[in-house]
Amino acid sequence: MDINKLQNELSQILLEIIDSEPFIDEKVNEVHPDYKSSAKNLLRYLILRSKDLRSYHGALSDLGVSSLRSAEGYVFSNVYNVVRNLHLIQNNPFVIDTDVEIIGYTRSQELIREHASNLFNDIKKDHFTEIMVTLPEEAADDQDLIYKMAQSGMEIARINLSHGHLGIWEKMVSNIRAVEKETGQRIKIYMDLSGPKIRTSEIKIRSKKGKIKNSIHVRVGEHILLAKEPEAFQVSESSNKRKNNKKTIQVLLEEVIDDSRIGETVLFDDGMIKSVVIDKNENSLKLKITECYKPKIGSHKGINLPQTRLNLPALTEKDMSDLPFACQNADIIGYSFVRSENDVQKLYTELEKYNAAHLGVVFKIENQEAFENLPEILLKGMKQNKIGVMIARGDLAVEIGFERISEVQNEILWICEAAHVPVIWATQVLENLAKTGIPTRAEISDAALSAQAECVMLNKGKSIITAIKVLKNILIRMEGHSFKKKNELRALKVAQSFMLKLKNE
Repeated sequence: MDINKLQNELSQILLEIIDSEPFIDEKVNEVHPDYKSSAKNLLRYLILRSKDLRSYHGALSDLGVSSLRSAEGYVFSNVYNVVRNLHLIQNNPFVIDTDVEIIGYTRSQELIREHASNLFNDIKKDHFTEIMVTLPEEAADDQDLIYKMAQSGMEIARINLSHGHLGIWEKMVSNIRAVEKETGQRIKIYMDLSGPKIRTSEIKIRSKKGKIKNSIHVRVGEHILLAKEPEAFQVSESSNKRKNNKKTIQVLLEEVIDDSRIGETVLFDDGMIKSVVIDKNENSLKLKITECYKPKIGSHKGINLPQTRLNLPALTEKDMSDLPFACQNADIIGYSFVRSENDVQKLYTELEKYNAAHLGVVFKIENQEAFENLPEILLKGMKQNKIGVMIARGDLAVEIGFERISEVQNEILWICEAAHVPVIWATQVLENLAKTGIPTRAEISDAALSAQAECVMLNKGKSIITAIKVLKNILIRMEGHSFKKKNELRALKVAQSFMLKLKNE
């Protein structure tokens, strides 16, 4: 690209950002003071990324000018300096003058570290990225397990309020505090709210031999009914098939039936069974099975509706009853099923009722709608100064498609980096290692990529202690090489060895 054209086009982008400053100031009016600069940078980033920038990178690199590829955390400074340098190369006067608050690269690093430290109550340690581990139920009765987890590198203990009950959670908290007292190590407690359970209800089908089955067989091309009826049902195989000549499955939440439309996709069991709505009435959906990677749909299996706008509250009755305990015992609340800025406000309102606005809040991005509304969710979330985002890659992959998950998780990382908001990298991290004691090559590479986040979550498994140690080792090694998307260019041993060989020849 001609340097004059390059200069003119990038100057126009810079001027557009400058002209947008009154709008930006208005949008960040309610943002917490600690996040004001970050919110402004996020909005500038969204303006920048609304353009197709691909044609500029090569031309800028040829001129020895910093490209726009990794400017998430310091947008205005990057664009401003690029335009200024293009003017200087041509000995053109640079007359763009502005009083816009400038965040440079160094300050952007400081902000993300400050926000991560604030959310995670960070302490001095040998790696930046936090390690969070989901506690298994046996942790309620096995204090030594928590001790071993903490000694191996766990810094945040995750209690999933979807499983267990109050008695189990209380024992877990008690054991965590006991280990803290014994070791002097601070262990933060993260509690995940359940959110609405979009699942099949319990299936009980009596076979011809009188045996109760909790699943139904399906095949591609078959039609089934998804119906309202939250109670468990028990019928014979023949009567189940005879009803409208369709196999019938009940769903726990009636909104699934009410809000789905003809032509929309319905996924079962983590996307293993795919169907499309071909007809509906007020009580049921008629589905056509289009893909089957499993032969059966069972009880309490997850349902995903990637194209459906569900009118469901992000905070359920169960969440409301669990909140007092979480507010009293957690350091961080995980907010499941958040979809919009209104959902954010609902949680903040509830936290204020319990004088718990000081708690950290992590917004779990696990569906298409949450991803599409991420900027609004972040801006509303910034009313408080302890916030984070979890990339729930399992549900998100089912919703958006496995072929898009790598692209989308990167977009979430970029947007959060622009907002200086800490990110938790979750779902299937070192899963095979944690479950079997043997890692796969792919999950080791995935764990290395997780160093781009501010926290990595491991799930439970019989070899979880080994998984924690391996993850800690990987994070320490990777942080010597990079921070976020920036390569630090630590001296490479292979390069040093080669140069030494040359000298000795």
